[in-house]
Amino acid sequence: MIDRRLLLVHAHPDDESIGTGATMARYVAEGAHVTLVTCTLGEEGEIIPGELAHLAADRDDTLGRHRIGELAAACTALGVEDHRFLGAPGRWRDSGMMGAASNDRPDAFWQADLDEAAGELVKVIREVRPQVLVTYDDNGHYGHPDHIQAHRVSRRAAELAADSGFGEGEPWVIAKFYHTASARSVMRRTNEALAETGVGFIVESVDEMPFGSPDEAITTEIDARPWVGHKVEAMRAHATQITVKEPWFALSNNIGQEVLGVEHFILAGGVLGPSVPGPPMEAGGLGEPHDRENDLFAGIH
Repeated sequence: MIDRRLLLVHAHPDDESIGTGATMARYVAEGAHVTLVTCTLGEEGEIIPGELAHLAADRDDTLGRHRIGELAAACTALGVEDHRFLGAPGRWRDSGMMGAASNDRPDAFWQADLDEAAGELVKVIREVRPQVLVTYDDNGHYGHPDHIQAHRVSRRAAELAADSGFGEGEPWVIAKFYHTASARSVMRRTNEALAETGVGFIVESVDEMPFGSPDEAITTEIDARPWVGHKVEAMRAHATQITVKEPWFALSNNIGQEVLGVEHFILAGGVLGPSVPGPPMEAGGLGEPHDRENDLFAGIH
């Protein structure tokens, strides 16, 4: 069996737990080396607890430092011991939502020189030598500038890491490159279930949400249901950003979502592994046809 090494590149603290937390916990438990790179400190995040409102960017501007601690606690919950900030903590600042004035700050991640930022990620790739890299699609999953930039930086870094003429260290080729994904059929099913709970979160039309992939685009289902408790604990650690009412959660917009133990991905580079039966629909799976791989490392020898 290969020495499995997984690299995930996320934009802000909390992104890793929401989108890939169960997957990360599963692979750690199975003995894989899981490396998390976070690109910013999330300084522009909207704060949920009123008693911490003073941390905000327009007041004390200390939210980023606070979120370093939240992320450390989340990584502990997931079992992830290898976490780095791209370049260094605070090297690039959270850009805020698309169109915000904070996009234009010279230190914003959105303004980062692509090859400079990618060069920092190349250092991690050549050190860790992961077979698999996970990040967002070219729309950053939902259009956030830092998520889009994380995609661009990851793509460029994968190219540069394989180039023997770039930088220091031995070249390394990423075998499989994945985008995170939210399956629309799962979003609809969970919204219907949320509407029946009366838990108090807003139920928004899936068709109005700025993200979601058609089922036929999903290539990979990772069934990590035994580790969903670790994901819940990690999400609770991000208390400034997430309210958890298990099995539901919401960000500052109070729009409810389910804490999923089955997480979905789209293979964007590399060779797809064999198709296998997936988890049942009631557990968050996509159901028939079962033509998806169930392991990020499938087909790697």
